[in-house]
Amino acid sequence: MSTERPHILIVDGMALLFRSFFATAVRKQFQYNEDGIPTNGVQGFLRHTLTAATLFQPTHLAVCWDMGAVTFRNDLYEGYKANRPAPAPELVPQFDMARQASEAMGWKNYGIEGMEADDLIGSLVKTWKEDADLTIVSGDKDLLQLLAPSVQIALTKKGHSIYDVYTETRFIEEYGMTPAQFIDYKAFIGDTSDGYPGVKGIGPKTALKLIQTYGTAEKVVESLDKLTSSEKNKIEENLPMLHISKELATIHCEVDLGNTLEPLEIPDYNEHTLNHLRAHGLNAVVKQLATVELNAKIRGDLYERIADPFK
Repeated sequence: MSTERPHILIVDGMALLFRSFFATAVRKQFQYNEDGIPTNGVQGFLRHTLTAATLFQPTHLAVCWDMGAVTFRNDLYEGYKANRPAPAPELVPQFDMARQASEAMGWKNYGIEGMEADDLIGSLVKTWKEDADLTIVSGDKDLLQLLAPSVQIALTKKGHSIYDVYTETRFIEEYGMTPAQFIDYKAFIGDTSDGYPGVKGIGPKTALKLIQTYGTAEKVVESLDKLTSSEKNKIEENLPMLHISKELATIHCEVDLGNTLEPLEIPDYNEHTLNHLRAHGLNAVVKQLATVELNAKIRGDLYERIADPFK
């Protein structure tokens, strides 16, 4: 990636919030504040984002959020994400707290009713990929379809600082298809976590073969007479679901989120930031801010220095 162009870090806020919550919830470490509200997910999300900014050294930062469980994809297919359990009661109050804390940090936040965070991330990528380098931090492999020469995706792996980083070149070498074809691949195999089946009977190996041979799901359908009778029958029997699955798998990149970079500039953290964090019992984040510099001029007299913020 270029060191001369802007470098935008795009954070999948909900992915980091869920990951941070479940990493500690299994041991019942909910970290209640003085108001009796759990903070484990929020603190993990904030610390994860701060660490990512330290590692990737962006010039700009954006956080994208889901705004409710229902999106336009539920109108396309009523089974979409229908099998996901309700969030734990300890997590529910942390949704709003996380967004409010992110805003208090001075980070640019995006959340639109009816759209998923993935769609906002994709729209930011489409807007800026010609003029900036982008690093996406998430645990969601669906985002791999957004890879491009100027876009890398850092998938969460361990803790706050270990990532599995994908570039477009690495993806093509490992997956045997282009990032755009990943959509067609998922159209065939479906996605059990998102609740859509794809084409029943078409597994990953067959799907990859079809995509490598014909390029897209549409081209496969145009070439049914060239397929085996078994493949042809399975696709014909599930043709409507194939088209729906492709729509569900496709990240919508047409949301207008503005075209000025200034709102995404990484802020200086000040007393207002600290006061908000302390008021909500987010003390681990206050300690981390004592040692982490994200292009911010933090006044040392505001903090008690600590040796290692990640202990």
